[in-house]
Amino acid sequence: MLKKSHMAAILESLKSPILFADTEHVTRYMNRAAIAHYEGGEDLIGRSLLECHNEESQAIIKEILHLMIHENLEEREISEEEGQRIFMRVVRDSNGRVLGYYERYEPIVDK
Repeated sequence: MLKKSHMAAILESLKSPILFADTEHVTRYMNRAAIAHYEGGEDLIGRSLLECHNEESQAIIKEILHLMIHENLEEREISEEEGQRIFMRVVRDSNGRVLGYYERYEPIVDK
């Protein structure tokens, strides 16, 4: 079984930002890449993720979380910028209960 310390080390080793927010949109975890990526860095932990977004973005985030909770949505693209797509991805416990979500980055590769 994987130890929590190993899981934390794995998340910290990722080059992509990982920011986890709970179902109240409070930022609960940021890996090193996220701390470096987001303006305000580590000070965002414990604060509402919605504070960092305009009203239109807040509405999108709230709607996607609603779909994750009530319609079992797993992931939705939320934006595309600077050669990457950003997705909002659900996190569930072993019983399927939504614990929150994180932003996942995917580079856009030209073919």
